[in-house]
Amino acid sequence: MSSFLPTEKRLAVTRRRHPAFPRGSAVLVRLVKHLHKRVHDEANAALKPFGLNHPQYNLLMMLYGTDGDGLNPSQLAEAAGEKAANITRLTNELCEKGLIERAASEDDRRKLVLSLTPAGLALIERLLPSICALLDEQTRGLAAPEQAELERLLKKFLDGFDRRA
Repeated sequence: MSSFLPTEKRLAVTRRRHPAFPRGSAVLVRLVKHLHKRVHDEANAALKPFGLNHPQYNLLMMLYGTDGDGLNPSQLAEAAGEKAANITRLTNELCEKGLIERAASEDDRRKLVLSLTPAGLALIERLLPSICALLDEQTRGLAAPEQAELERLLKKFLDGFDRRA
């Protein structure tokens, strides 16, 4: 927790200057930001030998975890938590690498469907052992019941955003 200490000190100063500042809420939001950065950086390092970055990996995994013919760009953006402009760029990169392909939807030829290529599927299956090890390493400080509780709380936190929208 020492890497969060400077943030704690800044929050204390902020609270002294503005006593109504919601320290607890700010701590939670900043912890999520710090965790996101670390997860992103470690994933990028683990994925580099496979020629991928974390956002590209996320798109591949959304397609890998989808039953059926694939996803349209809007569905992929929502599933991966990416903006539409990023989806276009990322899917272009993945198409150029031969990992995904675009095709017209069987239901509506005007719609585009993105799906994994055999090369994309093979790459995912090759990198999954490394990613599984990374995920285990990242969460090893939490016992299984703590992981379940954190999952429950983070889902509740996320639901709060969804209810506001």
